[in-house]
Amino acid sequence: MQKRPVIVMLVDQSDLSRLMYHGLQKRYEIARVIVEEPVSKKVLLQRRLKRLGYRKVVGQLLFMVFSKMMRPFSQKRIDAIRKRYEVEDVPYPSEKVAEVPSVNAPITIDLLKKLKPDVVVVNGTRIISEEVLGAIDAPFINTHTGITPKYRGVHGGYWALTQSDAENCGVTVHLVDKGIDTGAILYQAKIDVSRKDNFNTYPYLQVLEAVPLMVRAIEDALDGKLETIVRNDLESKIWSHPTMGEYLKYYIRMGVK
Repeated sequence: MQKRPVIVMLVDQSDLSRLMYHGLQKRYEIARVIVEEPVSKKVLLQRRLKRLGYRKVVGQLLFMVFSKMMRPFSQKRIDAIRKRYEVEDVPYPSEKVAEVPSVNAPITIDLLKKLKPDVVVVNGTRIISEEVLGAIDAPFINTHTGITPKYRGVHGGYWALTQSDAENCGVTVHLVDKGIDTGAILYQAKIDVSRKDNFNTYPYLQVLEAVPLMVRAIEDALDGKLETIVRNDLESKIWSHPTMGEYLKYYIRMGVK
């Protein structure tokens, strides 16, 4: 009798991670969902101030407030996207959930060693430490909402549109390494953006477009046939959150929402 594969997810608390879970669950039984707590807003703010400076961070914070205020106006479109992909946003089964303070906490390593997964699916977490990546003999496979290596960091779909680069407005499924979205590429796909879409809806198109790519990556991993793609045709660049000024500039000049 063939052994059932053990697939574990490492995720954040977002609805996007839940959508990935329910999309994969149609094809594979997910053994456990390890959910990490978010990084504190204070710590995030301190890191950004140190890296980007006061003016940039204030602009980003203003845009985040604006984006959050506009989110309710995008809900109808988000619901339509979920319906199109036939994936529901409902809670994880409680018996499958393990909550941890961080994907890099000792308890996460203990859980992974106990579960002995064949594949670890990652979605939305902080950067995973080398200690965690080396704790088990299994590939860690992540969904990145951007085409790497050109749109590493955050909001890759949005930034591609601001660069008049619709061909690289998409999603990447890749192996996880210690860098920021630098892991070997497994699959990529372009998303089709409509006039109804905006900054708040792009990630839903990307993650749900990534579900079948992740299914293929899992199949490859279980068969021992993971093959990677090298994108030497693309420059490597990391992107951060837009500021309010940047958003208004690209909206007025290019109509990018």
